[in-house]
Amino acid sequence: MKLLFASDIHGDARACAAVLARAEAEGAERIVLLGDLLYHGPRNPLPPGFGPKETAALLNENAEKLLCVRGNCDAEVDQMVLTFPMMAAYAWLSVDGRTVYATHGHHNGHDDPPPLREGEILLHGHTHLPALERREGYVYLNPGSVSLPKGGNPPTYMIWEDGTVHLCGMDGERLRTLQL
Repeated sequence: MKLLFASDIHGDARACAAVLARAEAEGAERIVLLGDLLYHGPRNPLPPGFGPKETAALLNENAEKLLCVRGNCDAEVDQMVLTFPMMAAYAWLSVDGRTVYATHGHHNGHDDPPPLREGEILLHGHTHLPALERREGYVYLNPGSVSLPKGGNPPTYMIWEDGTVHLCGMDGERLRTLQL
């Protein structure tokens, strides 16, 4: 199964449209969004394409492809305008026989991981910093942010296919790869 992972859209309708277009171009069967969908948050600047209503409409049009978890900027009022669930704090996924703990990352992030077994995967956003790392006992993945990247990084997302994870720029270029 081919999955696209993205995080921290923060209401940027242009970034949302771009990541949905990348999912289509990549042939992703599912899109896993790791929170902070509609609101920019009090610590972030307004994204250049800030349009929460437009972002919600774009996401709702693709609801059947989405699997989402709640971020620290997501609220129940956001859920009221979305036609898919996104209020769960985390999700356990099984992908290519691997166990993945998907969360936003403001709780149980890379500095405070959940209890993981040897070889399991921690997948989260929140930091706006991409990561593909083997840690002691687990793998840490972070797709970065599609709208407000930090650390001098470009906007990024991840593709998981056949046991390989690719960090990608918004033009589809593979920036880094990790064989799981």
